[in-house]
Amino acid sequence: MTLPACAPQFYIGTSGWAYPHWRGRFYPPDLPSSQRFAFYARHFNAVEINATFYRAFKEPTYMKWAAQAPGGFRYVVKAPKTITHRKYLEDVEEDIRAFCASARHLEDKLGVILLQLAPGTPYDPPRLHRALLAFGNPSRVAVEFRHPRWLTEETRALLADLGAAFCEADSPKSRPLGWVTAPVAYFRLHGRSHWYYHNYTQEELSEIADWIRRAIQQGAQTVYVFFNNDFEAFAPYNALALRRILGEAEIAPNLVQ
Repeated sequence: MTLPACAPQFYIGTSGWAYPHWRGRFYPPDLPSSQRFAFYARHFNAVEINATFYRAFKEPTYMKWAAQAPGGFRYVVKAPKTITHRKYLEDVEEDIRAFCASARHLEDKLGVILLQLAPGTPYDPPRLHRALLAFGNPSRVAVEFRHPRWLTEETRALLADLGAAFCEADSPKSRPLGWVTAPVAYFRLHGRSHWYYHNYTQEELSEIADWIRRAIQQGAQTVYVFFNNDFEAFAPYNALALRRILGEAEIAPNLVQ
């Protein structure tokens, strides 16, 4: 099934691009590491940067990322673990503002910010509410919950009230719930049988495409989809296959060869 010409904007890619083990699988064997991003950006119009979760990057790095990306490309940056996994969203307003000040150097190449809550984050909706407000524009944030205690109607209503996106996750522990809380829909595909090491079948990719179509029917206007199964370069090939299922020309006409 091909989506109509008026379909929402799709951003489909992978969680990261600088993987040495993709050489000879996705990247040509003789491709210099300095050219990996340019090769990646010829195939995809978005990437999710997990590295910002693990360490801070100076402003020139964000400026370099912005400059190297072609027109229409979008970066998603993951909020630092200090915010989510050390402070568990408690008293993190200054940390969030500092991170946003750096991320703003991506300018129009910045898509949304991914806020992944640690499994041990106490169920405290007011705490989440304060953290989302600290971003200044909660509609530019997608939230991934790593514990089912958060999957309540109260949480769903909180995200909807602020216009923040609910991050649908497919993993050995979870399947998408069908929540659409904002004009943005966000899908993270970690691998179904094993975390990060699962090659999605055609049938599974068709199921994912159906989830995306249902999100559109519920009002999603922009859809982000990132494959986080980087082992054996499953991620880029699964992402390309999903694009074909959804209809390449409608998703990213500038990428169709």
